Amino acid sequence: MKSFFKNVLANIVAIVILCAVFFIFFIMLIVFSSMGSDKSVTVKKNSILTINLTTDILDSPTEEKSDFFSLSKESKSVLIYDVLEAINKAKTDDNIKGISIEADNLNAGITQIDDIRSALEDFKKSGKFVYAYGNGVSQSSYYLGSVAEKYFLHPAGLIELKGLATEVVFFKDFAEKYGIGIEVIRHGKFKSAVEPFLRNDISPENKEQLSTLLNDIWKNTSSKIAASRKIDTAQFRTAVDSLYGMIPEQSLKYKLVDKLAQKSEYDNLLKSKLSVKDKEKLNKISLSNYIKSYADESKSGDKIAILYASGSINNGDGYNDIYSEKYVKYIKDLQENDKVKAVVLRINSPGGSANASDEILFELQQLKKKKPLVVSFGDYAASGGYYIAMAADKIYSEPNTLTGSIGVFGVLPYYKDLANKNGVRSDIVSTNANSQYYSALHGLTPYGVTMMTRSVEGTYKRFVHFVTQNRKQTFEQIDNVGGGRVWSGVRAKQIGLVDELGTLNDAVKFAAQKAGLKSYNVSSYPKRMNAFEQIFNDLNEDEISARIIKNKIGKANYEILQQITDEKLKSEVKMEMPYQIKIN
Repeated sequence: MKSFFKNVLANIVAIVILCAVFFIFFIMLIVFSSMGSDKSVTVKKNSILTINLTTDILDSPTEEKSDFFSLSKESKSVLIYDVLEAINKAKTDDNIKGISIEADNLNAGITQIDDIRSALEDFKKSGKFVYAYGNGVSQSSYYLGSVAEKYFLHPAGLIELKGLATEVVFFKDFAEKYGIGIEVIRHGKFKSAVEPFLRNDISPENKEQLSTLLNDIWKNTSSKIAASRKIDTAQFRTAVDSLYGMIPEQSLKYKLVDKLAQKSEYDNLLKSKLSVKDKEKLNKISLSNYIKSYADESKSGDKIAILYASGSINNGDGYNDIYSEKYVKYIKDLQENDKVKAVVLRINSPGGSANASDEILFELQQLKKKKPLVVSFGDYAASGGYYIAMAADKIYSEPNTLTGSIGVFGVLPYYKDLANKNGVRSDIVSTNANSQYYSALHGLTPYGVTMMTRSVEGTYKRFVHFVTQNRKQTFEQIDNVGGGRVWSGVRAKQIGLVDELGTLNDAVKFAAQKAGLKSYNVSSYPKRMNAFEQIFNDLNEDEISARIIKNKIGKANYEILQQITDEKLKSEVKMEMPYQIKIN
């Protein structure tokens, strides 16, 4: 017995020591992290601003995610608005002599790259240079880098220039094989979010809209690349169709690059450009550090607030993505803040919950009664993402934005056959005729189908009603371009779903003009969480499990898994776009 108690005591002591060590380690991480964040940044004379692959370009503060092991690392992520402001500031900064793009794999959306390209085109007008260097270059990185006056490629490098394609994954046979039933109710023949559960191939309607979308986006991006590189359109198409970017010599022959060079040779060329001696260090400053160098400048006075709405739209309270409870609070705070003279709502969302979208739209309509509300679209402003824009005084869309998707659907999976095959059955006792109109084992009752259909149709009519009010068109006009169809920003402007093609900066300038402001500062909402707040915010069983699974099977496979296991699928009527398009 004495030996038993000694072992128990030893284990308790070991656990206490382990917890103490962990606590001390955690405190040290906090100290080191805070020390790193307090470093002041000075821009040295004769410097080059670099856009490199350690920088994540975010549309919204809520897109940044930290984990426990990144606490001691300095954050390299920057908001797209800050990037554009930095490039504009660098244009007149005597310490910045040029910009070097050194990003093989760029973590940025297509509309963000569009805006950065435009800012770099404007930067070149200052007489300062923009050069680019690549090794194994993704298509999105090349799209950005092609704006440079000179593009250098590693002699053994490659450019993955291939055009655009999309692959749709279908689950109909999978569901049938394993006895999973799926009740689908939708409005709109183009509302293809539910097609993977209904078919084994792409419908003609979905193929039509996908083809139009891809060709619109590729026409826009490819024409810019060809123009920047001064390549004939036919020659450029040949280079893309033949994947000549994969071969360095062919890249050079077809003018995709200007010279093949090792990285050290490229750096020496930059030194020569700046008249830096061989033994002297080349001064480079990253985007994130350059932004920090002037971030503490005065922010007093009248403000234009940018309210970022990025991710899927959900009910409840949360930081990442768009949660109605949280966003209602943000909107009310902005409405009551007398220093905020106008609000720009930056939307980068494929939609989500119809109920949550409606809550957010109502509060935005109340905000609009007190101060100007201008909307700017990012990569996506579709379905619920488009719905919440209907409070706007004016809507700006990027040419490559995916928008519209004016449609509604509901998906309710059930597992009767799967359960029966495995000896599981159920019976129902109820008090009313439709107490159990839906269950996971039996699915929807016939009357349940009728009422869900009425709910979907009613939500669609409400959706179109708000669009007709904002866009000043008839129900029939909106219904003709609705039905769940997704449009590019260019097409959306042509059919009247948006007011102007323009950037976030354009939206901010218009908001200031509408508010009668000549001098103002720009503030971002929601405020950025630090790494510790993010980690504690995500410290729940579901989030931890999701991250483990995602790391094990990869992001792309995890997104497919989500489509067939997401609890939100069966919880409510949805306004959501079915897919994402990336230039990678």
